[in-house]
Amino acid sequence: MSSRITTISLAASSTTSSIQQKQDKTTSSSFWNARQDCWRPLIEDVVKISFGMPAKKKRTGSRGIPHRLNEDERRSFDQARRKGFLEVAGSAWRKERSDAPLLNTYRSLSDARGKPMIVLHKLSPSSSGEHVDRLVVDLSPLRLPDEFEKVEMELKERILLEFNVESTTAAAEEEEEEEDTKTTILEIDDSDESEEDDGYETRPIYQLSAYEVSWEVSRSVGKAAGKYLGTLFETVEEKVTKTKKPKGVKPGKGRRHGGYGIG
Repeated sequence: MSSRITTISLAASSTTSSIQQKQDKTTSSSFWNARQDCWRPLIEDVVKISFGMPAKKKRTGSRGIPHRLNEDERRSFDQARRKGFLEVAGSAWRKERSDAPLLNTYRSLSDARGKPMIVLHKLSPSSSGEHVDRLVVDLSPLRLPDEFEKVEMELKERILLEFNVESTTAAAEEEEEEEDTKTTILEIDDSDESEEDDGYETRPIYQLSAYEVSWEVSRSVGKAAGKYLGTLFETVEEKVTKTKKPKGVKPGKGRRHGGYGIG
């Protein structure tokens, strides 16, 4: 009888612990939400177009927006999925594509998962030799524009509390930044202002403007904050494996030669 009571007590304790963990998890993400009743790409389709393959779901990729990754970009992409945030050199601009395929692909992945895009732009040292990098969180993949400002304010408070770093997000400051320090995200949004909210329901992410919150940070603080944000937004994919090139995929062709035009 005593053994039975002990077993029940242990089970109850385990259940209580499980409930507490669930509550803690809910509390940690209570300040942000992601819209579910909207258009989003499939994760497997995002990986496909990163190899230049056609996606099953229409509008996942676009001929005018490069998503095909080269070897170095794919390594960074895979590492970002495991760490929860992306690290890029400068703006991640690739001269051959006149754009930033890695940012385009990672933003699409973030949209597919309904998570903010977290990117650490590792910039060149200043004249004094000090590394001042730029940490950016793009909230647009949440697809809830009415809540962006609330999430932004909460993020600023949390980063200030955890790392004693104030946000640099301000229109005046961003206009003064040099071109090679900006996050390169192609924006195509020809909708009327009255239709802006509908765009978040029906349009692919590459047709929606980014909503960025940014901080100027040292390299070490940037990585620590990126890891913290990855945990906060649950962007870490611990069990994700290295993406492998599908069989039969050949180097991409240009649009005029019948290629998909997404690489």
